[in-house]
Amino acid sequence: MEKILENLPQKARERAKAHKKYFTKLRQKPPKNLDYEMQELHEREFDRTHCLDCANCCKTTGPLFTSADIERISKYVKRRPQQFIADYLRVDEDGDHVLQSVPCSFLGPDNHCSIYDVRPKACREFPHTDRKKFHQITHLTLKNVAICPAAFNIVEAMLDRVKVGGK
Repeated sequence: MEKILENLPQKARERAKAHKKYFTKLRQKPPKNLDYEMQELHEREFDRTHCLDCANCCKTTGPLFTSADIERISKYVKRRPQQFIADYLRVDEDGDHVLQSVPCSFLGPDNHCSIYDVRPKACREFPHTDRKKFHQITHLTLKNVAICPAAFNIVEAMLDRVKVGGK
């Protein structure tokens, strides 16, 4: 896995032009069965990819924390929401609560999350490749292919399987 993660940013850069071109067409005219296709590609990839072998998302990026996330997690870690925010979060340039630093404070050395049962919505949904109306979040997917090997593989499989525009 280390070798895959080491090469992933370069592979993502090399494929960025093809991915952007494909996603531009996808946004313009998404296939009617896109959500079904994405669900299937997502499930197939995660049958063979195990997040605990990687955890690169937790090591390199931080999720956005919603108010509901903050309430739920602070209760779980037995802190008041304001204390949880002070201890773990900062406000980013968009006014959102995000982690003060990465890797995530809740990530253990074995890649297990100590707040897994109450983790933020952004973590539960990552890499967002099985979301409904997937064509609306392609900008996010373009970022995630450089972080998540599964997202990269799903996008590569899409290029072969999910036909868009004049293809």
